[in-house]
Amino acid sequence: MTKTAVPTACVVNLSAVFGPGDQTGKFVSRYLKATHCDLFFADGAVLIEGSAERILVPHFVEEREAYDYLRRCYISWLEIGGSHAHRLRKLIEYLGLSTLIVTDLDAKDATSNVAVPVARSSKQEARNETLRSWVPKIVDVDTLLDLPEGKKETVYASGFAVRAAYQLPTTVTFKGVTSEALAYTFEDALFYQNTDFFKGRAGTGIAGSFRRCVDGATDLTDLTEKVRKAIGSGDKADFALELLYSDDVDRLIVPTYIDYGLKWLIEQLKRKENDLAPKAAATAATAAAVAA
Repeated sequence: MTKTAVPTACVVNLSAVFGPGDQTGKFVSRYLKATHCDLFFADGAVLIEGSAERILVPHFVEEREAYDYLRRCYISWLEIGGSHAHRLRKLIEYLGLSTLIVTDLDAKDATSNVAVPVARSSKQEARNETLRSWVPKIVDVDTLLDLPEGKKETVYASGFAVRAAYQLPTTVTFKGVTSEALAYTFEDALFYQNTDFFKGRAGTGIAGSFRRCVDGATDLTDLTEKVRKAIGSGDKADFALELLYSDDVDRLIVPTYIDYGLKWLIEQLKRKENDLAPKAAATAATAAAVAA
């Protein structure tokens, strides 16, 4: 009798991953059952914190040539609101799934633990549990702001990796003065890299508020404060949808931290494809020999 290879599958038992009675395990299992069981079959995953990112980032991937490779892969897009990405850690590690986490650089005062706008040299700490305890496992905001891109990933012994993408300092020229802007959300990061796009824009909601911020601010410090208030009082999903359905959405510059993250994921998936190619060829050769 000729022996042939039998395809097998691994069934993930969530109780084995998280342990009995684990609250995080319950959260993950309910979330996956309700929305994202496709995670088990994906080539890679993108965990996204907010609704605006969940709407616009897949559009960037679909329309921008720089991300063409991702369109050939099966990517599971998961919106994990409220900085809950770290709750999926054990499952991602168990699956060995290359994962990009698009999250916010939340900051708090280290003494009072009160949430504050991101600022340098202020002894701030990240509130974001993903950044604190998973990747890159850094609490200090100043360190996170200047962290090299290569330090924002965790590479596991089995070869897969997980990377965090959070807001980067952006150089902005406003009223003839060039200075650094420190974003804390996707929305203000998008704004700081697209001030000309929003200037004079006849939009509503947050987009319209951004136009008024540009028109009314006296300097970059004032602009930053006005933008923060505009985001806090607006609907982020409506903002993203308004941009998505606008005729000039493709003029938007993708925030640098997201661009870096997506390109990192492409490299991870290409490496995985290259690693699997010899094995696939060997399997095909074996099957052909058996058939002959």
